[in-house]
Amino acid sequence: MRKDVRILLVGEPKVGKTSLIMSLVSEEFPDEVPLRAEEITIPADVTPERVPTHIVDYSEAEQSDEQLYQEISKANVICIVYSVNNKKSIEKVTSHWIPLINDRRDKDSRVPLILVGNKSDLVEHSSMETILPIMNQYSEIETCVECSAKNLKNISELFYYAQKAVLHPTGPLYCPEEKELKASCIKALTRIFKVSDLDNDGILNDNELNFFQRTCFNMPLAPQALEDVKNVVRRNMTDGVKDNGITLKGFLFLHTLFIQRGRHETTWTVLRRFGYDDDLELTQEYLFPLLKIPPDCTTELNHNAYLFLQSVFDKHDKDRDCALSPEELKDLFKVFPYMPWGPDVNSTICTNDQGWITYQGYLSQWTLTTYLDVQRCLEYLGYLGYSIISEQESQAAAITVTRNKRIDLQKKQTQRSVFRCNVLGARGSGKSGFLQAFLGRNLPRQRRIREEHKSYYAISTTYVYGQEKYLLLHEVVPDFEFRSEADLSCDVACLVYDLSNPRSFEYCARVYKQYFMDSKTPCMIIAAKSDLHEVRQLYSLSPLDFCRKHRLHPPQPFTCNASEAPGRDVYTKLTTMAMYPHAKLRCLCNRCTFCICHLLLNSELLRSIKATFCSAVSNRHLTQADLKNSTFWLRASLGATVFAVLGFAMYKALLKQR
Repeated sequence: MRKDVRILLVGEPKVGKTSLIMSLVSEEFPDEVPLRAEEITIPADVTPERVPTHIVDYSEAEQSDEQLYQEISKANVICIVYSVNNKKSIEKVTSHWIPLINDRRDKDSRVPLILVGNKSDLVEHSSMETILPIMNQYSEIETCVECSAKNLKNISELFYYAQKAVLHPTGPLYCPEEKELKASCIKALTRIFKVSDLDNDGILNDNELNFFQRTCFNMPLAPQALEDVKNVVRRNMTDGVKDNGITLKGFLFLHTLFIQRGRHETTWTVLRRFGYDDDLELTQEYLFPLLKIPPDCTTELNHNAYLFLQSVFDKHDKDRDCALSPEELKDLFKVFPYMPWGPDVNSTICTNDQGWITYQGYLSQWTLTTYLDVQRCLEYLGYLGYSIISEQESQAAAITVTRNKRIDLQKKQTQRSVFRCNVLGARGSGKSGFLQAFLGRNLPRQRRIREEHKSYYAISTTYVYGQEKYLLLHEVVPDFEFRSEADLSCDVACLVYDLSNPRSFEYCARVYKQYFMDSKTPCMIIAAKSDLHEVRQLYSLSPLDFCRKHRLHPPQPFTCNASEAPGRDVYTKLTTMAMYPHAKLRCLCNRCTFCICHLLLNSELLRSIKATFCSAVSNRHLTQADLKNSTFWLRASLGATVFAVLGFAMYKALLKQR
């Protein structure tokens, strides 16, 4: 809604423009009337709509044409005043004033007009028979009011209607010639209906109607009032009420009725509550609420947002197969002005055997959008009505901004749920296959993906020490010249080479030495296509020796050329490395993948081991017989030896970190 309203009064001389303003302000007819009243401002607290209102007078004797044109361009609504006892002033409405005003305004920004018949106290008849044809001819005319400045008849109503014409205009909503809602209004109200239809059954039941009423007007409907509304619809439409709920046709009929009865403020209240502006477009403030994201922080959906998205999925999964068919997905996005997900989404997330987006894949795509483009996520949640259904101030309430990554490194723990892994490698090394294998697709399934539908991203869940986390894989194009910092910014790097190509590993070695050797980003090297014959790499060091030299894990063999779905162990390892970058998961002995050295460097795991050990000791009831038992002493000695070795390994690890 506008923050203020500017009303301009124009008309022929001596029709009473200035008298109307002075009568409104002083609440009595002035004895002496100046040529022109000064601009007055009515405070918000004394206007019906609680909006400051500026009233501007025009005088042909005191103002030039140029000044008039400027005032016309600034006005939000223009009152054309005529005298009901002066036919010439009525004729001037159509012969002079309306054409003049329209010429000075753009066609797309026509100002609403109010026709004001003053001096009604001087005649016994009404001028409405003459004015009605004019109103039908010009759609920009909102209404006509007959009044009298002398006896104060309809003075307050005149300025209320003028204010109402600005704040609740009829033009965008209703076509008086056709006597029906305009297409843009129907489109907006249809979206509102679908958002409010919480179970997606095509009707608004009593609970949904009451929720809608509370959302828009801050009060529920009494049971009898609810029945009265349905009865009004029943009397006027055969298909407006179904199963004791209001259908979309009935919902649109009610708003048509409100407008025809002059209650368009009711429809505007609904539209504005659901984010629409005066042009029936969703406002930028609604779609893109303010969200501050400090550097080195990421964005994730919080628990309430996932619950909301789950409810949206459930409401459109008609066949309850935990997947969205193309028709169900299309129905879900009917509240959007465009289709937000293209065919590449299906190769980014998990799908079922039919290629339909699964529940897990659906949540993964939302997680991906939130991480990569949070503004787009806010926009999408706005279309779905998140702030309204969840009763939040805005969609920003759905977003968690994680703390700075440097703090996570200092504290050696993180609360994040989404981790990014950049996948790098020479062309043909198997990067795309590595991404698709994460989504459970073996090589035969991958070959069915069309080239134009392929994606450089893949996202799904993994479990690290019992915690569900999202791993986001990003395939980086192998181009040294055009690689940006954003391409290299990640939680873990995955360097992929083709073990059957003798020149493939050289690229991984160059990338590691140039970008990751001196960074804090943990790295893993993948020996892809391990089902093929391994050849010697044409590099100064073998991949295994390279890993030992730079204290990395040995190359992890990987293949997706199998009849079964590819294994997921390597993805769990990558997620673990991303979660605990302070340890870098580099094996101190250079022999194993996840050795005890990692456990000692992981403070959280250390606490867990300590708790388990203490629990085991406390639960063991040592008796005198136990102390004399040689088996007991053998176990105790072995345990002491193991902990001594662990302590020495931890000491070496800390020494090397220093």
